[in-house]
Amino acid sequence: MLRFVVRRLLLMIPVLFGLSVLLFAWLRALPGDPASAMLGDKATPEAVARVNAQYGFDKPIPVQFVTWLGQLIRGDFGSSPRTGQPVVGTFLERFPATVELSVAALIFAIVVGIPLGYFAAKRAGGILDTIAVTNSLIGVVIPVFVLAYLLKLVFAVGIPGLEFLAVLPTSGRQNVRLDATHITNFYVLDGLLTREWDASWDAIKHLILPAIALGSIPLAAITRMTRASVLDVLNEDYVRTATAKGLPQGLITRRHVLKNAMLPIVTLIGLQTGALLSGAVLTEGVFAFNGIGSYLFEAISSLDYAVLQGFILFIAIIYALVNLVVDLLYGVFDPRMRVT
Repeated sequence: MLRFVVRRLLLMIPVLFGLSVLLFAWLRALPGDPASAMLGDKATPEAVARVNAQYGFDKPIPVQFVTWLGQLIRGDFGSSPRTGQPVVGTFLERFPATVELSVAALIFAIVVGIPLGYFAAKRAGGILDTIAVTNSLIGVVIPVFVLAYLLKLVFAVGIPGLEFLAVLPTSGRQNVRLDATHITNFYVLDGLLTREWDASWDAIKHLILPAIALGSIPLAAITRMTRASVLDVLNEDYVRTATAKGLPQGLITRRHVLKNAMLPIVTLIGLQTGALLSGAVLTEGVFAFNGIGSYLFEAISSLDYAVLQGFILFIAIIYALVNLVVDLLYGVFDPRMRVT
């Protein structure tokens, strides 16, 4: 197991190097230049030349890449020309918000999606199956930002006749009037650590609507995958044999059905986790949730090379680590796939 983990971590080095080359080339191929985007109306030729010289944008592209790569090796991801803040510090400040939102969305998708897909498979062709399949299709078809605005309208702003449903916050991560103590920037966790229960509960209430909006697509995907996987397992000979032997249905479900059906579901959950952690731009924008998604959008608009390069590399590392965890979980659900 240890050898497998070390080997996978070492393989990340050439992958990240290749990504850094492609990322650097892609950003330099974008139209416009960061100096003009940063200066705006003040972008005179003299000011643009001064900014280009200050940040090395006037040097040849290979020289810029080698300089940036040398900084990365030293653990220096640079600073944003737009804000002057270090990229690492900004990422660590923003990332907890995205993690909280992604975890909440994933919990919602898993807790609802797996049971819904399982019972839909058990009653294939019935009303529950039809409802599950229909809802999963709706979840995929409706754009996230449309669902986000609908949820916000009904459960936060309020509509005539249904004002009693508007009990959740409209935006933000926490009510600023609480003056809560922030230790880790994970607001729910901070409230638990400091025993400020009202602050923790308020952070959870701020998470509900954006988590449902963000989790709608993973919910649909997990439901459909669970249904298909459970249907395949239910038709296996060992399940029919266990049923014929008179084994308890609960034991058959736990030991034979769900355990064997979980492999493709775990793979899907891993992919969805990486996608969610990469930043939910639309959801964070609608609910003013200050995570890395909204910050990346601002960086793209202003061609902030340092932030884009640093954030995308961080996200790539997280994605690779999530896939490593998924590979290790395979051994939990199927001993035949345990790595050595």
